[in-house]
Amino acid sequence: MQKKTVSLPKLNNLQPTIESTALKLMEEAGELAQAIGKLRGLSGEAKKYNEREVMTVITRELLDVAQTAVSMMFVLEEQYGVDLEQARQEHIEKLLQKGYLKF
Repeated sequence: MQKKTVSLPKLNNLQPTIESTALKLMEEAGELAQAIGKLRGLSGEAKKYNEREVMTVITRELLDVAQTAVSMMFVLEEQYGVDLEQARQEHIEKLLQKGYLKF
C-alpha cells in the first residue's frame, strides 16, 4: 500500500473553531476547484494557461486545503477530545470494507 505523509504545523496565531475552520475549508476547496477549472477551460476566461502554471496553482491550493483540514483536526483533538488516531484507523477500515483499499 502506497502512502503519502504530509506533516503540517499547528497554526499558532489563530483561534479556530469548528465553524470558522469548516468555512475556511470550503473556501479553500473552492479555490482548488477554480484552479482545476482553469486547466480544463471551465472558468469562462479566454486566457489560456500553460499546464505548469496551473499545476503550481493547484498544488498550492491543495496544500491550503490540507493545512485547513489539519487545523480542524487540532480543533477536534484540543477542544472536543476526539481521538484522531482511532478515527484514522476506523477510516482505513472503512476504506478496506468498501474495497477502495487492498493490502
